[in-house]
Parts: sequence; structure tokens; C-alpha cells
Amino acid sequence: MVLMMNKPAGLLTARSDRSRPTVLDLLPPELHSLHPIGRLDMDTEGLLLLTDDGKLDPLLLRPESHVEKLYFFRAFGRLEEDAFVRMREGVLLEGSAVRSLPARAWLESYTTIGACKALLPPNKHNHLMKNPQRPVTEGWLALWEGRKHQVKLMVKAVGGHVFTLKRLSIGKLRLDPGLAPGEYRPLSEDELALALSR
Repeated sequence: MVLMMNKPAGLLTARSDRSRPTVLDLLPPELHSLHPIGRLDMDTEGLLLLTDDGKLDPLLLRPESHVEKLYFFRAFGRLEEDAFVRMREGVLLEGSAVRSLPARAWLESYTTIGACKALLPPNKHNHLMKNPQRPVTEGWLALWEGRKHQVKLMVKAVGGHVFTLKRLSIGKLRLDPGLAPGEYRPLSEDELALALSR
């Protein structure tokens, strides 16, 4: 069995945790044998697959499988074209000697903190709104690997700070626009084939 979930922010991508809610808390008890394929950070939203088939994990997660994961991000700061070029070439990730693999990266648009008021972290809202004209970059990043916090670290390496992040596709499988945050549904065989496609 494979489920597609539209993961909301605020949940851990884990089977269980002693003190924090997880994505499995959205499922009925009879589905608690499923596990998430890969991870999305607690504050990251979007497409998440859950399964009871352990063979799917390496097929979808290993870089050599070349299954692309597409993310939309908003970041504080104005990232110019050279920043996206650097991410396409691969950047050194903070806190390690590891360089990311080349990725597809492109600009969506520029906006301001004021225009993103409803999306700002609540604990930083008052501080950030002191400068509502501060620039925000909206962009896309498509990866073939999945290191911890990778999108955030790649954007940070080129001068931005991600504050919203959503995964929209795995392979050629797109997040079902009919799924509200927290909703899920079974994946068909054809859709699973799309997820595994390069």
C-alpha cells in the first residue's frame, strides 16, 4: 500500500515521537504500520508518500535513482541569477565538507515581507514587520538527493533564508491539488510509476 499525503506544517515526518505530533497521527490506527518515505522538515509542507513496502525507499531516495523532488520556497533576501547558477552547479553545505549535487534551480518572482505577512513565523512576526519592504525571493529547487535540511542549506549558502517550503512533486508524480493539508488518499499503480520515473 502507498498513500499520498499533503503534509501540513507542524508535524514530524516520523512514525512516532514522545512529545511532538507526527504525520502518522493523521492516520487511523489500522494504517500505523505505514512509514514515511524520506522526510520533510517539521515546518515543510506538501507531497509525502507513506508505505508498508520497504523496497520503495531506496528506489525513490537514492541519488543514483535520479528521482527528482521539486520544491517551492520563499526566502528572506533577494537572490539574483548568480545565486541560482551556483545552486545549479552545487554548493558547499554549511556545517560539513559536503557539496550538494548539481540541481535545477530557478526564480519564480520577487516580493516583500509585507506581502507575505500571513506566512511569517509567528514568533518573529512583530520583528520582521518592522521592515515590510524587505525583499523576499520566491523560487524553485529540484533535487536528486535528500540530505537533511538540504533546500534550506542550499539557499542559505547563496545568501537567502527559507521561511516557507513545499514539496510539489516526486518524479513525475504531482501533489494532488484536491488534497487539503492533512488529507491523504491511496496511490494508484499508475501514479506510483510516475513517482518512480525520471
